[in-house]
Amino acid sequence: MKKAILFMAVLSLSTFLFGCMNGNDVGPGDTAAKEAGLTTDVGDVPDEGDETAVSNLVLDFGKRLQLVSLLAPGDVLRESMKENYADLVSPALLEKWQNDPASAPGRLVSSPWPDRIEIKSVEKLSEDTFRVKGEIIEITSEEQSTGGAAAKRPITLEVKKIDGRWLIDAVTLGEYEGAGQIVYQNTQYGFNFTLPESWKDYSIVTGEWEGLSISDSPQKVVETGPIISIRHPEWTSENPRQDIPIMVFTLSQWASLEKEQFHIGAAPIGPSELSRNSKYVFALPARYNFAFPAGYEEVEKILSGNPLKPTEEFNK
Repeated sequence: MKKAILFMAVLSLSTFLFGCMNGNDVGPGDTAAKEAGLTTDVGDVPDEGDETAVSNLVLDFGKRLQLVSLLAPGDVLRESMKENYADLVSPALLEKWQNDPASAPGRLVSSPWPDRIEIKSVEKLSEDTFRVKGEIIEITSEEQSTGGAAAKRPITLEVKKIDGRWLIDAVTLGEYEGAGQIVYQNTQYGFNFTLPESWKDYSIVTGEWEGLSISDSPQKVVETGPIISIRHPEWTSENPRQDIPIMVFTLSQWASLEKEQFHIGAAPIGPSELSRNSKYVFALPARYNFAFPAGYEEVEKILSGNPLKPTEEFNK
């Protein structure tokens, strides 16, 4: 009788252990592991874990933006993108940015520079796709010490699981939003111009500068180029205000002007360079405010803050 009872006990214990080994029963320890997200079965990882992984990916990407100078020579820029972005973005997106740097986020000028991405929302689109909306926060040395932002730029990222890894597969950049400022973006010639908030609803007036021959008499027009004037919203024909005129030169035109191969207007001095990119030089006309119209002091103050920042974003 005792042998029979012992046999039945051993048989019951064996059946229990066999069932556990085959997953028929789940012990308390297994349940706790699943609840903590520590299981090795990817299918058991909760959505919160995916969302956290996607958020951390975007935050890491935001920290690397300042390491990629979009104004670097082509070969250097492509290598920098590969070094800093390759483990965070899909191969297809990396190739797109390397072939078209103007579509990529990164550092445009020495200051301000992109410091981070602040996430506004994370939306799950499917089992393997998330959409993340946020802002690129740009800072200068002042904000680095005191906090805040010199400028903000909306960014939307599409993050996909590719070969088992979360990677950024698409990025859309919005218009700059300055802290108490607005930014005029010109993608025809490649520059941004920061204005105070009081210039909201500004207008753009385009004209043409003429370069006159020095050797010919009478003087002939030998060079021309655009003048882009930013006009205050309170300007009227009855009460005009000071425009902000920006002359655009090709690099070769500017070199010829500096060599005095032609001149512009009757002023004894030439235009003053504001900045340049790889294709154009941006300059302020000589004696642009000679008539001292209303608002000229404000324009002088704006120009003293180096508001024009060149970019490499050109219309195709």
